[in-house]
Amino acid sequence: MATITVSSTSEPARTYLDHASASPLRPVAFDAMVPFLRDHHADPGRVHSDGRITRVAIETAREQVAGLLRARPREVVFTSGGTEARNAAIYGAVRRSPDATRIVTTAVEHSSVLDACRREPIGVEIIGVDSAGRFAASDVLDAIESDTALVSVQLANHEVGTLQPVLDICAGARERGVLVHVDACAAIGYHPVDFAALGADLLSVTAHTWGGPKGTGALLIRRGLRVPSFVVGGAQERNRRAGIENVPAIVGFGAAAEDLTGSLPAELDHARALRARAIAGLATISGLTFHSHPVDGLANIICFGVDGVEAEPILLALDQRGIAIHSGSACSSESLEPSPVLEAMGADADHALRVSTGWNSTAADVDRLIAELPGIIDSMRRLRTS
Repeated sequence: MATITVSSTSEPARTYLDHASASPLRPVAFDAMVPFLRDHHADPGRVHSDGRITRVAIETAREQVAGLLRARPREVVFTSGGTEARNAAIYGAVRRSPDATRIVTTAVEHSSVLDACRREPIGVEIIGVDSAGRFAASDVLDAIESDTALVSVQLANHEVGTLQPVLDICAGARERGVLVHVDACAAIGYHPVDFAALGADLLSVTAHTWGGPKGTGALLIRRGLRVPSFVVGGAQERNRRAGIENVPAIVGFGAAAEDLTGSLPAELDHARALRARAIAGLATISGLTFHSHPVDGLANIICFGVDGVEAEPILLALDQRGIAIHSGSACSSESLEPSPVLEAMGADADHALRVSTGWNSTAADVDRLIAELPGIIDSMRRLRTS
């Protein structure tokens, strides 16, 4: 029988600065999930006592998520994550307006938004952005016509963190009688998200980038709005999303949301302090260009380009030293193409790196990155010139 040998040599703890991709699970979420992984396994749609336990757990989580997002619980529809929520919003909005012939969106949306829009049998108007990844509200509103089914825009960008003028877009689209979907997946946990104040018709969120579990998210649907379901075949989620609910993940989502509701102001202050600390350290390295918006950005994301060195070898060298960040180049993800966000901004994706902190990040994490990065860049530049 094969045996596994565990080395007794202790390795230094890794420094994880890629929370915008996936964040560690908050302890409160883990603790809340365990009973529903171990003890409570019943279908929430059943009327026996076991089913009622899981049903109550889901509805409690719905209230917790609604509380974080300033929404009504009945507006929250649980999904398998942000990607499904985005797809469901676009699918439902287009089919709600069978005579519509176009969607308006932007060049820096998440790939699941752009791919879902392009898959629909109608035209797609894509609005460009400036060098910081920001689109103009006037450009989006000017593109709306009488045959527009939906405007789909992000609250903040997932690659560079730039905040977008969604309040003006939601107000203007409402005056024109057009639905608006706001993708808030990157913003939740790193910027206040208020569904009621935003004025959006549809809002997509995910759990895994701020301490909730992977495999769950939500689509918020404004009270009174009816859109066809994307996933059909059952009456779950008040007939708005079919399929048996992922009870452990939903419970963890709710627990994480309740935890964040109470700690968000302090977490935002901490994230902004870490971001400022990182920017100050990075600014001492020659040949760096910051791609994030200088003022209006998420509290946790820094995106920058490195002159003279491609990002991929820097990322790998940092990884060898126990530091995880993200690259905008093709080899760093499942895609074979460079980041379309950075390309739309006119930035060189092959030279771009993204640092993103999260709920358990520390000043020591940032300091470790700043201590290691200059030497790596210098050595690679010397190799390039020699």
